[in-house]
Amino acid sequence: MRSFPLLSTLTLCAFTALAPLPSFAAGSEDGSSDTASVATYEQAKAAVYAGKFADARVMLVAITKAEPKNADAWNLLGFSSRKTGDLKAAGKAYTKALNLNPGHLGALEYQGEMYLQLGQADKAKANLATLKGLCGTCEEMRDLEKALKAAGV
Repeated sequence: MRSFPLLSTLTLCAFTALAPLPSFAAGSEDGSSDTASVATYEQAKAAVYAGKFADARVMLVAITKAEPKNADAWNLLGFSSRKTGDLKAAGKAYTKALNLNPGHLGALEYQGEMYLQLGQADKAKANLATLKGLCGTCEEMRDLEKALKAAGV
């Protein structure tokens, strides 16, 4: 009778017992950074919808530092920055979102709205054309089109 299977099982148990326990992020149930980030992102998103742009901006700066490839967070950071009057930071955040995801509908819409604030109607129209090509008559395209009409462009 060979004892290798038992020895392997005992060895595996010993290594498992000695392995460090995972550390869970605050608000995370399973310890994954995605779960922790989603909750934080959802809180930031809720702050944006509540019109608490400065609060959302603080959260989104932290999220984008922790998750530099999160295009949605960069987009909302741009939106929150724009709503708090920091168009320079907004522009950087939208550019980052679009570098990560060139077809990000929200970033294209919001960047187009920022261009209107900056008096750069041609760039806003270019974003509108891109949106039309990507999604036809989606909400983001319709919203930017309305913003252009409201601006008299």
